[in-house]
Amino acid sequence: MADPAGRILIVDDEPPLLRMMSMYLGRIGYTVTVAASAIKARAALAETQEGFEMVVLDATMPGSSLAELASEILANPKVRMIVASGYPVDMSGLEAMAPGRVAFLHKPFSPQMLAETVRRVLGTKEEGI
Repeated sequence: MADPAGRILIVDDEPPLLRMMSMYLGRIGYTVTVAASAIKARAALAETQEGFEMVVLDATMPGSSLAELASEILANPKVRMIVASGYPVDMSGLEAMAPGRVAFLHKPFSPQMLAETVRRVLGTKEEGI
């Protein structure tokens, strides 16, 4: 399947969830890079010349606050972001920083919920998902 909407970086410190998201988004045609820590996420962002259209970010990553890592990610005006957490997250600061480019996804979520949120935030309409 062709890469319908580009490259996605998934940042999460829970290996089973990281695998599920990567496998599912890859299966529906996205090019996926994974990072299991804030350090690896920063390295992936710095090393990828093509850049990412989206970052799916766990709200509680050891070694970095959500505000700090999200600010670095959203400094690129082309990147959109989904913040995932099992706990309530105040998204007002991120929404003010990047209007229309951020969304929240409550854990646990299904692969279909992930795909729907990715499509909505990227503004794409893929068939068969």
